[in-house]
Amino acid sequence: MAEGTPATGGIGKHGASRLPSVEIDSYNLGLKDENGFLGDRASKGAFQAILDGWRKPLRKQGDDPFGAQSSEQISKDDLDRILGGADVEAAAVVHSAVEEFAQELAHVTHRFLKVKAWAGTERIVVGGGFRQSRIGELAIARADIILKAEGLKVGMVPIRHHPDEAGLIGCLHLAPSWIFEAHDSILAVDIGGTNIRCGVVKTRWKKAKDLSKAVVWKSELWRHADHEPTREGAVKKLVKLLKGLIVAADKEGLKLAPFIGVSCPGAIDPDGNIEKGAQNLPGNWESSRFNLPDTLMQAIPTIGGHDTTVLMHNDGVAQGLSEVPFMQDVRRWGVLTIGTGLGNARFTNRRPNGNGKGSNKSGDKAAKKGKSKGSGKGSRKGA
Repeated sequence: MAEGTPATGGIGKHGASRLPSVEIDSYNLGLKDENGFLGDRASKGAFQAILDGWRKPLRKQGDDPFGAQSSEQISKDDLDRILGGADVEAAAVVHSAVEEFAQELAHVTHRFLKVKAWAGTERIVVGGGFRQSRIGELAIARADIILKAEGLKVGMVPIRHHPDEAGLIGCLHLAPSWIFEAHDSILAVDIGGTNIRCGVVKTRWKKAKDLSKAVVWKSELWRHADHEPTREGAVKKLVKLLKGLIVAADKEGLKLAPFIGVSCPGAIDPDGNIEKGAQNLPGNWESSRFNLPDTLMQAIPTIGGHDTTVLMHNDGVAQGLSEVPFMQDVRRWGVLTIGTGLGNARFTNRRPNGNGKGSNKSGDKAAKKGKSKGSGKGSRKGA
């Protein structure tokens, strides 16, 4: 590949601010306060610290209902069971932690809404692994109520798809729509600080051209955090997973598009390099000498006899894109993903339907002036 040539295959740019369905007004924004990155106040680790804080006075009296187990070791499923269990004291501790976390989430959200690029936001979708639990749903609902009580005209809702699949499905919206006329599925990759997930996403475009019926047909998960591989080892495993999915799709008779959509933490440059924010990935993914899209195109040069195209974007953006078909009743909306850090993106629909609220020109103007791409650890993703 010639120096300076984007590794895309010629149908788009990596990390693009203009996509087929939306304009990306901001993503990976690393807001700070006096204590550091603001997103760290509404992360998975923040909830664990809050839970531990409520356990501390009980622990001193020998009455900690969780015993010697550390807060980091208590799973979301365990917390959900405790929330509805017979041990009311343990349930009360969890309720207290959920309430405090919701207050933090509302505070952080309020700060995002003050940024010019987030002006006029009408709805915020919350994804990430924390969302896939009862405690996560309660925290999101409580934060929504807090924001409304503060007089903010914004709704906060859990992401519709399972967080493990939202990033894969969102990759469909990186591709131009003409791809779907001749193909019924694509390869998608979701790279996180703990896992790499690959999948075949069926577009089901004939049933719904807005991609609202899209599903993950088959996926493979590799927990790289358990193996501590080199960067080259991680990419080699990724390529192996993708090649296996290509074989499986062919056996199933799927018409796989020669397209790979990739979601990855960090700020993504147009040439496919990762500017910042990939510090949790194995090895140095921010090196100027490493280009993941180019590496994938060299390892998988063709799919179905056609030249492979790879497009990469931020993982928070990709999760948000899975909601595009369901956000057509608003014009400006955002996504927050709660994981190791707080991923974020703000969108403006390019083609709102007749029911959309697309007449707020002052909001559009403010958002356009404030368009930004962050580069902090606020984009980091958890398990």
